[in-house]
Amino acid sequence: MLSFPIRTISQGAVQVEGDLAADDPVWMEGDVRPLGAVRVTGRLSGAGAGRFYFSGGFHGTAAGECRRCLTPVESVVQNEAHLIFADADDENADEPDVYPLAEGGMALDLRPAIREQWLLDASGLPLCRPDCKGLCASCGADLNAGPCACSPAVTQG
Repeated sequence: MLSFPIRTISQGAVQVEGDLAADDPVWMEGDVRPLGAVRVTGRLSGAGAGRFYFSGGFHGTAAGECRRCLTPVESVVQNEAHLIFADADDENADEPDVYPLAEGGMALDLRPAIREQWLLDASGLPLCRPDCKGLCASCGADLNAGPCACSPAVTQG
């Protein structure tokens, strides 16, 4: 579970253990999506004056294509997250590091903030390996499998 009633958090810190599913509606078209659920763990507590603080982490596996040879690539995405949530009426609510409470201010939903943190950490341009040779610009052959039959490019100088 990644959504919590404000009154529960106001009574004391809450341990967070939940999953952000790969098919959750919080993901948008064009996002670097996880292969499976993103595991979220941590602690959610009140920070005074209608603010709340999440300290924890997340991990999952991202799917993509090598930016040079287009081979499918999986990469582990894992990081810590330290997030502040506030009501939309809060004087600092428009700061980039402050996330809004769910509409109506009755619940705190971690999903949009975790999605944003995931996207900041997941590489949109992965490599299958550091020495990937990519594809031939002429014939499209995978140069990791060996040289292609194209003649070398001639540069005029």
